[in-house]
Amino acid sequence: MTEEKTLKDGIYPVLALRDIVIYPHVIAPLFVGRDKSIAALENAMENNKQVLLLAQKDALIDTPYTGDLYKVGTLASILQLLKLPDGTVKILIEGNARAQVVDFTQNNNFFEAHAEVLSDTQVDNDAEIEVLMRSVLAQFEHYVHLNKRIGPDILMAVNSIKEADKLADVIATHLTLKIEDKQKLLEVNSLQKRLEMLFALMEKEISVLQVERKIRKRVQNQMKKANENTI
Repeated sequence: MTEEKTLKDGIYPVLALRDIVIYPHVIAPLFVGRDKSIAALENAMENNKQVLLLAQKDALIDTPYTGDLYKVGTLASILQLLKLPDGTVKILIEGNARAQVVDFTQNNNFFEAHAEVLSDTQVDNDAEIEVLMRSVLAQFEHYVHLNKRIGPDILMAVNSIKEADKLADVIATHLTLKIEDKQKLLEVNSLQKRLEMLFALMEKEISVLQVERKIRKRVQNQMKKANENTI
C-alpha cells in the first residue's frame, strides 16, 4: 500500500455495509455475501485492491440502491481475501482515508463511484487538540471500565496512539453507537469538532452504562433477598 494509491481521487468499486461504519486507521474483517459486493471485490482485486466502503442508511434493506447509501465513506485497501465454501467471501480491509461520492457511475454488475478524498481541516490550535486528546482518552478509559466487552489490550493500544485523527477513529470503532452517530463522526472534517463530538457521545454512553449498572445491581440485590426469604 502506498501513499499515492491511498489518497487518490478516482473511480472505485463500492461495498455497501450493513450495521457497520469503517474508519480510516482501522483494520477489520468483513464477510461479504451479496452478488454485487462480491463483483465489486473481484474488480478491486484485478486493479489496485482499493474499494470504497459506504454504510447503508437502513440495514434491513437486502438489495440497496445508490440512494440507500451514505455519500461519505472510507477508501480502504483489501489486505486479504478468502473465498469460503458457502459462496461468501471473507476479507481483511484497512481504512485509508475519508472520501465523498461525487457521483455514481453506470455499472450494472456492482456499485461504482467517482469519489474524492476528504482531508482534515487545518488545525489552528495544537495545544487545544492536545487537551482534547487527553480528555477523550480519559473518557474512553472510563467507558472501558464500565463496558466489560472491551478488553484491556484495546485500552493499551489506544494509549499508545499519538496522532489525534487516528486516536479519534480507533476509539470510535470500539464504541457501541448507533450507525447514524458513527456516520456523523465519519463525516466531520474538523479534527477539533470530531474530538468534541466523540467526547460528547462517550459522555452520553457512559451515563447509559451507569444507569444499566445501577439497575443490574438493584435486581441482583432483590434476587438475593428473595432467595434468602425462601430458605
